[in-house]
Amino acid sequence: MKAKKILFPTDFSTPSDAGLAHATSLARDTGATLLIVHVEEPPTAYGGGEMYYGIPEPDTAALQRMLEAVVPTDPNVTYEHRLIIGDPATEVVRLANDEHVDMIVMGTHGRTGLSRLLMGSVAEAVVRRAECPVFTFKQPHHAAKEKAAGE
Repeated sequence: MKAKKILFPTDFSTPSDAGLAHATSLARDTGATLLIVHVEEPPTAYGGGEMYYGIPEPDTAALQRMLEAVVPTDPNVTYEHRLIIGDPATEVVRLANDEHVDMIVMGTHGRTGLSRLLMGSVAEAVVRRAECPVFTFKQPHHAAKEKAAGE
């Protein structure tokens, strides 16, 4: 497969980080540029408006710094960063279409049952809506436990 662009969405989570190595390998092996994107949800997406007293979200400048820290695991892979505001699944699919990406590679939390029903699944929505192939990566449970124990 020859690819020109591979889209890697990140939410800065451990499952997302685990997918970066796969995205990097695919970009390196196909000669593609890695397009690394984070979609910032607007505050109204939380439904609380002025009554929302949860944990404050990082501001846009902090998110940009966090995004710029996400780089391919192979320094020979070319990459670009994008910070977008909107619904994550919708914006990932829109960007994939606008940029004519050859593939989307993304980590997934692997939630099941009620937590998936209540929170939705960005990865599932992207798989259903994307016009290009989508590779999802779920970090094995033992790897997540090992990482947590080492921190």
